[in-house]
Amino acid sequence: MFLTLLLLIIAYLLGSIPSAVWIGKSVKGIDVRNFGSGNAGTTNAIRTLGLKNGLLVLIIDCSKGFLAVMLSKIFVPELSNDNLLMIYRFTLAILAVVGHIFPVFAKFKGGKGIATFMGAIFALMPLPILLAIGVFIIVFLFTQIVSISSVIAAVSFPWLCLIFGRYNDIYHVGFAIVAAISVLITHRNNIIRLLNGTEPRLYLHINNHKKKSK
Repeated sequence: MFLTLLLLIIAYLLGSIPSAVWIGKSVKGIDVRNFGSGNAGTTNAIRTLGLKNGLLVLIIDCSKGFLAVMLSKIFVPELSNDNLLMIYRFTLAILAVVGHIFPVFAKFKGGKGIATFMGAIFALMPLPILLAIGVFIIVFLFTQIVSISSVIAAVSFPWLCLIFGRYNDIYHVGFAIVAAISVLITHRNNIIRLLNGTEPRLYLHINNHKKKSK
């Protein structure tokens, strides 16, 4: 019991590692939250720190979610039943994302959790998330807008789970719906800008140190 509770705390702390903030300060001496969108995530890191550093942020953020779930597979191989174990792993994934959005190591002001969610889901449902990433890439190639690509990929994710028999139970689909809703909530300002036609495209702002706009 102690170990299962400890891993819940570790999952949140892993998610709280503010990779974009720390890399920005170490590489360029800036806090990425004061530039561009003000978001401590991959997209804003690419815009403010460059593609190489932004991809490093992406890898670290994905790893946080992936590791949070994989720790349970190593240290908590079974609970009283498989469904309880599945719910426990989903909880670890959610806590890692909560940590990314509200990081204790960065004054509770983090990113939107997409990369961390992606890493956690890859540990739980690799095939549906790979297809969702494919949806993201296709939409991004046509639009060059990360937010709309993320939203469409997130909305498609529960449907992709339903397609595959291994993941179409209430637990997997329910978690996929929660993931999709969380993406919509964290991207609510982006959706407003999309509707207003003011959402920036990624290639327009790479390496542009623009002060954060409300």
